[in-house]
Amino acid sequence: MVGYSELVERARALAGSGQRRILGIAGAPAAGKGFVARRVVRELGGAAVLVPMDGFHLANGQLRRLGRADRKGAPDTFDAAGYVALLRRIRECGPGTVYAPEFHREIEESYAGAIAVDPDVPLVITEGNYLLLDSPPWSAVRELLDEAWFLAPDDDVRVRRLIDRHIGYGRTPEEAEEWVHRSDERNAAIISASRDRADLVVAGDPE
Repeated sequence: MVGYSELVERARALAGSGQRRILGIAGAPAAGKGFVARRVVRELGGAAVLVPMDGFHLANGQLRRLGRADRKGAPDTFDAAGYVALLRRIRECGPGTVYAPEFHREIEESYAGAIAVDPDVPLVITEGNYLLLDSPPWSAVRELLDEAWFLAPDDDVRVRRLIDRHIGYGRTPEEAEEWVHRSDERNAAIISASRDRADLVVAGDPE
């Protein structure tokens, strides 16, 4: 089993390469992407910054306009082209600071310009569900990543975490179960099919 020490060392090697690198962490909902990414960033200190894909959720008003509010989290409920454009700016590493949006789950909306990526930060870690999809516009993401990890914990554990997460943000247990099995797990099947595009598959939760 891959442990945190190995993940941190892989990330540290990317950060020490002498030029801007981007590490992507993909996986199904509640696979632990954000937790792993934040831990690696913390271990690397000022050498890394986290830019999650979730900042590119379409606003709830737009989802209602498009008739997609009842399946928020599906691939077409994100501004994928905007995410790709941001990654390209980050990869170019110009002289100025690049600002990225940040998703706030407690209000289910994103704040623009909430994350600063300074030009002297050598490693940018991005995490999200759809980093490895091979359908456009998502397919452009993989070529912008110097390394990609896919997290694959036990599915029963992951689904339980996902239901608990929805309950924690205000859904009833019944509503949480319905949403997970109708929406999140449909997305999980799409995501799991992309795991072969990763450089490293992390089975189980890292130790």
